[in-house]
This record gives sequence, C-alpha cells and structure tokens, in this order.
Amino acid sequence: MVSSIIISAAVLVVTITSTMMIMLFSLADAISSPSSSTDEAEALRSTGWWNSTSAHCHWDGVSCNNAGRVTGIALYGSGKELGELSKLEFSSFPSLVELNLSACGLNGSIPRQIGTLTQLTVLSLHDNNLTGEIPLSLANLTQLLYLTLCSNPLHGSIPPEIGKMKNLIFLDLGYSNLIGVIPSSFGNLTTLTTLYLDGNQISGFIPPQLGKMKNLKSLLLSHNGLHGPIPLEIGKMKNLNNLNLGYNNLTGVIPSSFGNLTNMNSLTLRGNQISGFIPPEIGYLLNLSYLDLSENQISGFIPEEIVNLKKLSHLDMSNNLISGKIPSRLGNLKELKYFNLSYNYLSGTIPYSISSNYRWTQIDLSNNQLEDQTRAPVEAFGHNKGLCGEIKGRPRCKKRHQITLIIVVSLSTALLLSVAVLGFLFHKRRIRKNQLLETTKVKNGDLFSIWDYDGVIAYQDIIQATEDFDIKYCIGTGGYGSVYRAQLPSGKVVALKKLHGWEREDPTYLKSFENEVQMLSRIRHRNIVKLHGFCRHKKCMFLVYKYMEKGSLYCMLRDEVEAVELDWIKRVNVVKSIANALSYMHHDCDLPIIHRDISSNNILLDSKLEAFVSDFGTARLLDNDSSNRTLLAGTYGYIAPGKLDYNLH
Repeated sequence: MVSSIIISAAVLVVTITSTMMIMLFSLADAISSPSSSTDEAEALRSTGWWNSTSAHCHWDGVSCNNAGRVTGIALYGSGKELGELSKLEFSSFPSLVELNLSACGLNGSIPRQIGTLTQLTVLSLHDNNLTGEIPLSLANLTQLLYLTLCSNPLHGSIPPEIGKMKNLIFLDLGYSNLIGVIPSSFGNLTTLTTLYLDGNQISGFIPPQLGKMKNLKSLLLSHNGLHGPIPLEIGKMKNLNNLNLGYNNLTGVIPSSFGNLTNMNSLTLRGNQISGFIPPEIGYLLNLSYLDLSENQISGFIPEEIVNLKKLSHLDMSNNLISGKIPSRLGNLKELKYFNLSYNYLSGTIPYSISSNYRWTQIDLSNNQLEDQTRAPVEAFGHNKGLCGEIKGRPRCKKRHQITLIIVVSLSTALLLSVAVLGFLFHKRRIRKNQLLETTKVKNGDLFSIWDYDGVIAYQDIIQATEDFDIKYCIGTGGYGSVYRAQLPSGKVVALKKLHGWEREDPTYLKSFENEVQMLSRIRHRNIVKLHGFCRHKKCMFLVYKYMEKGSLYCMLRDEVEAVELDWIKRVNVVKSIANALSYMHHDCDLPIIHRDISSNNILLDSKLEAFVSDFGTARLLDNDSSNRTLLAGTYGYIAPGKLDYNLH
C-alpha cells in the first residue's frame, strides 16, 4: 500500500513536471516566432507595401500553404516603390520559401536578419538600389537554389561563405559594383548551372577551382580587371555552353583544353591581352555558333580545323596579329552571317568562296595585306595592298600574262638592285639622320615642328615610343589616318594621328591635314583638343595631340558599363563644354570658325570626363564681310551660325 502511494506520487510529480516543461517550451516558441498566421499578416501589413482588409493570403504577390502560413512573397513587376528592405521582419516568416522583390525600388542595405529565412529556396533582389555589403548571414540559407542580386549599387567583396551554399543552381551577382577577387570556395558549388559575375570591379586571377563546377552551363566574367592566364581547368567544365571572359586584362594563350568543351555554343574572349596561336582543338567545338576573339594579341595562322564549325554564325578575329592565308574552305560555312578578320596581317589571295559570297549580312576583311580580284564592296575589303576589280575606286585587274611578265622583269632586276642595296641603305641612314635634325623648312618643303617640346628630341622620342608606328600602339582611326598612343621618355603621354601612305598621295586628305594644323595652331580654348605639334614629311605625316584617356563620347555611350558612369549630370557638363567651344569658335575668334563635323565621334573625353572638340579636318574660316557659302561637310545634326548662308546638298 505504501509503495503504491509512493509510485502514484512519483507519477504525479513527473506529470506535473512534463506539463510545466511543455508550457515553458510553448511560451519560448511563442516568443521566438509567430504563433499563428495572424502574426504574419500583421508583419506584412506593417511594411506598408499592401493596403487591403482581406485575408493576407489573398494579397497581391503573397502565397500561403494549407495552414495559412506565408510561403511566398513575389512583387516583381508590380510597379511598387517599396523603400527600405528592412521593413520586412524576416523572422516572422519561418515557412517562407520564395522572396522575389526584384525591380521594386528597394533601397538601404540587405539586413543580416535575412539569414533567418532558413527554408528559402528563391531569393531575387535584382534591379534595385540596394547598397552596402553582401551580408555573411546569406550562408545560412543552405536550401537556396536561386540567388540574384545583380544590378544594385552594392560595394565590398564577394563573401567566400557563399561557397557553402551547396544547393545553389543559379547565382547572379553581375553589375553590382563588387570588388576583390573571385572566391576559390566557389569551386564547392558543384550543382551550379549559371554563374554571372560580369560588369563588376573584380580583379585577380580566375580561380582554377572553378573547374570543379561540372554542371556549370553559363559563365559570365566579362568587364573592369581579371588578369593572368585562363586556367586550364576550365576545360573540365564539359557542360559549359556559354563562356564570356571579354574586356579584362587576361594574358597567356587560349588553352588547348577548350577542345573538351564540346557543348559550347558561345565563346567570347574579346578585349584582352591574349597572345599565342589559336589552338587547332577549337575545331572540336562542333556546337559553336558564336566565336569572338577580337581585340587581343593573337598571332599565327587561322587553323584549318575552324572549317569544322558548321553551326558557326558569328566569327570575329579582328584587331589581332594573325598572319598567313585565309583557309580556302572557310567560305563554305553555310550558317555564317557575321565574318570579321579586319586589322590583321593576313596575306595571299581571298578564297573565291568568300569573295563571291553575298549571303552574309556583314563581312569585313579590310586592313590586311590581301590581294587578288574581288567583286565585293570596297567597305568589306578596303585597305589591302593588292586588290583589284570592277568596283569604283579599285584598280583594274591585270591579265595573267602581264602579271607573269612583271614577275620575270622584277626577278631579273632584283639581282642588279641587290648589289646596290648595301650602299643605298648606308646612304639612306645618313639622309634620315640629317632629316631628324631638321626643325625648320628645308629645300624639299618638309617641316617638323613641336611647340611644347624640343623638336628633334620629340621626333626621335615619338618614333622610338611607337616602334616606328607599330600596330600594337594603334588605338583607333579618325576621319583620316590612324591614331596611336605614345609615351615619351619624360612620362608624358600623347596621341598621334598619322596619315597612311595612300592618304599622303590623296589631295583631299592632305588638305584635311593642312587644314587641321592651320585651325588648331591659331585657336586656344580649354574645350578644344590641344595640338602640341606636327610633322609634314613626304614619308611621314602626323599630328601630335594631348592624350584623352576616355576616348570618344561615341565609344563611351555604346559601352553599357561606361555609359552608366556618364550619368545625366556629367552628360549635361559635356553639352556645356561643347557649347562653350562652339561659342568661342563662332564669336570670339578673329575670323569665325565652323567645324562642319560635330558628332559624338569627334568629342573626346579626358580622365575627368571633361569634353573636348577634335578633328578639324573639314573646318572653315569665314569672312563676315564677304559672301560665305559652303557645303555641309560632316555629320548631319550640326550646322554653323544661322546668320551665314548655307547651300546644303
């Protein structure tokens, strides 16, 4: 009997204790999270993002489970301006699996409390005005499959902790003003299929650990600082179909391991400092439709294997150092619509399959050393040394027997000429030395004049700084001539506009050259490009200008990243600067000057984005006391002072 009482008492104590523990746990749970969907509704209402008296599960963009708990908040495309993201009390939504507030006018920083949404699988905050750093607490969202923060003015580096989110399939941090390096921990994201880090200020090397991402299909690392070689390990990403490493400072060669990327559809390496040969293994990429290797320092020949790329529709290898002949079967690529091999050192004849092919929407083989006849337009094959044909502006093709005769005569005279070569070269060296010492007009009418520097020293420095105008120093072309960048021994950087050989023989270009010297030597204005001097010689004609770091307004506006830097305030300042320059030319000069070719191509920007008017090759001096009539010579959109009489044709 006593033992029964003791056991009953013990059972009672255990029961009471258990009941109290349950009550305590319930209380703790009530304190730490909402006890019902009513609390979630209140948390949503407190943001001010909704104005409705109905049940919260029926609000726009809100979805709930059967228990009435919020599982999704998706306001993308709603047109709302939400303000601070911190208005949303994240800890109130333990069941939330989707949060999509992209393009909703969010601002402020991303609160670290976002890490409490441990059930979240989709987080999309792109195209807002979120600032601050990416919170480390994002690493707590281990269930996350989709993460995009792109197109926000964030700052700071990419947290290596993101590499712990091993379930991620899609990651987009592009155009978010991020700095630092790509974390090597990203190699742990083996389920990732898409990685976008383009348009940031990321620097450093491409981590070879990225090669572990075997499921990756799209990798965008283009644009503002990656350097070093392309890792061989990228060749292990056998599912990759889109790779863009354009506009960085990558060096080294194109890895032969790229031949393993047989699923590749688009490959862009444009705008780097890649050198060496194009690997023949590129011919294994049978699914490739887009290939852009332009604006590098690639040399060697075009590999014959490239003709295996039957699906290729876009091929750009322009602005490189590629030499040799064009593969004869390249014109047989039936899908090719865009074909650009300009500004290289290609030689030999143009394959008939290319010169007679008009199905392409754009073809450009200009500025090479090609020869032979072609029926294609001048724009497509211009500035080659030996082209002929029935096109206006191109010499007539000589008959075969005439060519043979010329070759025989040339070979016969070559032996005689070779005897005189050594003496001629010695004599030429002495003449050239004397020419370098000329600082004023000489008997043949040649002139070299540098106003800001000593003339002789400046000429020698310019020739040495550009290695006798080597193409690698070429930074573009103007209305006439090519523009080069030269750094003098003093550290001063100048821009040089040099006439091509054929332009020196053309009276039109010679007139433009002389006109620009005349105009810029008589005017001084802070918003007109400064001319340091010029060289007028029968073998070398160039102008020396102040160097403009940002290039032309046209190039800046067409580049998505740089166009963002040129905000509206800066654009207004550009307009003011050009207006000041035009006002000076029209009203403050002894004789009014009209430019006749104001366009975004002829507006240059320095490192501080201050604008300068350039290219005075078509400018005119006007005498107000006489009748002035002139043709519109340049770009439509700018016309000289209205009081003058113009004949527009």
